[in-house]
Amino acid sequence: MPIYFDYNATTPLEKRVLDAMMPFLCEQFGNASSGHQFGRIARAAMDVAREQVAALVNAHPSQVVFTSGGTEANNLALKGCASRLTPGHIILSGVEHSSVRTPSTALKKYGWTLDEIGVDDDGQLAPENLRTLFSGMSADRSKILAVMLANNETGIIYETAPIATLAHEFGATLLVDAVQAAGKIPVNFTDSGAQLMSLSAHKIYGPKGIGALIVDKAMDMEPMLHGGHHEKARRAGTENVAAIVGFGKAAELALSELPIRCAQTQTLRHYLETRLRSELPQVCIFGQQAERLPNTSFFAFPGLDGETLLLGLDQAGLAVSSGSACGTGDVEPSHVLLAMGVSPERARGAIRVSLGKESRRAEIDSFIDCLKQQVRVLQSFAAVACA
Repeated sequence: MPIYFDYNATTPLEKRVLDAMMPFLCEQFGNASSGHQFGRIARAAMDVAREQVAALVNAHPSQVVFTSGGTEANNLALKGCASRLTPGHIILSGVEHSSVRTPSTALKKYGWTLDEIGVDDDGQLAPENLRTLFSGMSADRSKILAVMLANNETGIIYETAPIATLAHEFGATLLVDAVQAAGKIPVNFTDSGAQLMSLSAHKIYGPKGIGALIVDKAMDMEPMLHGGHHEKARRAGTENVAAIVGFGKAAELALSELPIRCAQTQTLRHYLETRLRSELPQVCIFGQQAERLPNTSFFAFPGLDGETLLLGLDQAGLAVSSGSACGTGDVEPSHVLLAMGVSPERARGAIRVSLGKESRRAEIDSFIDCLKQQVRVLQSFAAVACA
């Protein structure tokens, strides 16, 4: 039986979520913009889902804008905000996801300057570095700051409150990417100080192809999709009612079961890392001194190639990752680890285990046994090659 340890890439669709979606995939097919009873049923279901998603992150339902996923949410946040401002500075940390980094780079062609904040060896942002960066910028230039709440590769959690304080002091708009954090740790949009926050359903046992951008009521944004007045004119297009209902149900379950899910995955991760350090003492666990998501462990072995190790584990029926699923096929080492000062050679050896609510201790035992075998094989090959 294959073992799945890649829950940060995606999660299986929860049956209770599918059950909630099914009526809107079949008999309840109305367009939520229609005024008749079929449309009203769809609209009412969307209203409930909006409340459920808002509750997950302590936002108001009116602040929820449904999108096709976290990538669109981040693009809408950055491009929609930038379109209403005079070009200035976009500020990112060195560990942001490609769905933030790439649109930020694309905005350079419209006159925006891209500035990067460094992180320390534990992947943490230093507010004093951000203050220094802000202080060197002209006060009359627009500023957009994007930071993630939790890193998808290392699992490192970032404290947004001091960052938000600085952003407000220097007049910057703050986007918090909470795609990996929501459903794994408590998330509070109101207390975060952010004007924008991105979410995704398929990270919390919901359907793929649906996400949300939480938008402060005072934000002025240009939609990326023009057409109808859907989503309060922030995102045109007929709504995917079934997916939205699924997102809402997944959010409701994630909120109600959060303490149980957290405790379970944290216990399993502790067991995993204890065995790793005991039985494979050469292991390097990245960010282990920092506060991390309870389900995530990112590690490497000296002199071993992560992709080769990944292939061996996959052939043995163990699904893990070398970092971001959005970066599959990249030959470059993890930009997250490089930003943390990890050498390219060590970074190329990294693999990520991300656990879920279906993960079990027996699966970790099987994983460790297989991993030990794969590491021994690769180390023997390396010894022969060096002889």
